[in-house]
Amino acid sequence: MVEPNSKKRFDPEQYARLKAEMATPYRGLRQFLYIGVGASGFIGAFIFFFQLLAGRNVENALPNFALQVGIVALMIFFWRWEQSRQKR
Repeated sequence: MVEPNSKKRFDPEQYARLKAEMATPYRGLRQFLYIGVGASGFIGAFIFFFQLLAGRNVENALPNFALQVGIVALMIFFWRWEQSRQKR
């Protein structure tokens, strides 16, 4: 247990980092997920785009391509939203 008047205190940089983590918990995990899901959506969009170009199974490839592009756009939106919240 740490006593309030203990001589072992946090340095200002460490205190600021801990305070920021308390304000936005799991920020690093969320950003990792944004990147992972966005990359997965980009790979899926890439594959479905070339299926569309080849003319293979266009009825299924077009909605799947649109879904993958939507996922990438959503992850970009979340990433930018997270960055703007961090600046405040």
